[in-house]
Amino acid sequence: MEGNAWSPLLSGGLRAQALEAVQAIATSLSTGEVGPVEADAGSLVGGHAGLAVFFAYLEQAGLASRGSEVAERFLDEAVEAVATQPLPPSLYEGFTGVAWALEHLAGRLFDPDDDDANEAIDEALLEYVSQSPWIHDYDVVGGLVGIGVYALERLPRPEAKALLELVIERLDESAERGPHGVTWHTAPDLLPPSQRDLCPNGYYNLGLAHGVPGVISLLGQACAAGVARTTAEPMLADAVAWLLAQRLPADMSSSFSSWTGPGIERDSARSAWCYGDPGVAAALLGAARCIGEPRWEREALVLARRAAARPTEEARIHDAGLCHGAAGLAHLFNRMSQATADSRLADAAQFWFARALEMRIPGRGIAGFAAREAGGWVADPGILTGAAGIGLALLAAITPIEPEWDRILLLSVRDPARSR
Repeated sequence: MEGNAWSPLLSGGLRAQALEAVQAIATSLSTGEVGPVEADAGSLVGGHAGLAVFFAYLEQAGLASRGSEVAERFLDEAVEAVATQPLPPSLYEGFTGVAWALEHLAGRLFDPDDDDANEAIDEALLEYVSQSPWIHDYDVVGGLVGIGVYALERLPRPEAKALLELVIERLDESAERGPHGVTWHTAPDLLPPSQRDLCPNGYYNLGLAHGVPGVISLLGQACAAGVARTTAEPMLADAVAWLLAQRLPADMSSSFSSWTGPGIERDSARSAWCYGDPGVAAALLGAARCIGEPRWEREALVLARRAAARPTEEARIHDAGLCHGAAGLAHLFNRMSQATADSRLADAAQFWFARALEMRIPGRGIAGFAAREAGGWVADPGILTGAAGIGLALLAAITPIEPEWDRILLLSVRDPARSR
């Protein structure tokens, strides 16, 4: 989402703690204390491509003496993984994510040359997204929206425009249209076993990571870029109408559940990027800014302010990661406060950054940060749930460098005028 020039959020003692944590994460990751990343080397959110992004931003901030060298090493290893391992075509865990990192870091980490390293990726994705009817995921993590995020990063290349147009075509033909608007159904065979047990007929997902808010964000950005706008804009308006019709009763602790559908009992969602009101608010705010719709912006601010005031014990925050942790929640509020100059959101961002730093325990995980999983606490180096993501969020809170890396989270918009 667009806003004023990026400003550091943290100051004083909290800034000093954040800076020390960022430097400790960098030291741990650069010296090999990276946890079980080797098997996931080709992943953007858990592997070497994401670590390259982290070190490139460290270098830009002047906080790593060998930042560019380390970033290039991790990026080379990610590219090697694409060449030697079978990887899916997803943004988060597949070859599309490595290609996104290459594109994003061109001009930041290295000077782009005449040889386009991603031409073969474009060709593969154009063929993949030409499949109709679409029977795969539609979300940002593993599906169409994630491929659209890659296409946005590649604009204004003709291949990128064609790819984004195909993504929108697939979204249009797979949409369900009803009296409340437009939505997308997730079939039961696409669900993990635990969710399939709860929702044997599938569901309509309400989270930014896997659901309709992600489509809303992507369609808004496509409209802003002038790509397939005659299809994308009415679909966007109908998707927003459907989403807003899913609000929970006012006496519940969040405005949206995680998912919905016939026979599914709706409950309050956590407060996070992946699920819950903060992610929904960010998607609505970004889409509102993309097409100039003040009503959606008002709805987004109501959601964001309510989430900012939610009691801590109801937020269900257990670790510090970006996906569903304290640093991720803080970054969401930081991003929205920078876009709106809303002091309540800035206060919430500072609060959750402080909570993230309190979760740092010396000797545990990576630089004191561990990720909570079903089997316990693990050392996670990655962007989405691990140390690199925490470091990026903290870095954005203490420097004037806009965190454009969060395009992969659908939290910021690439200015087409600045595209190569």
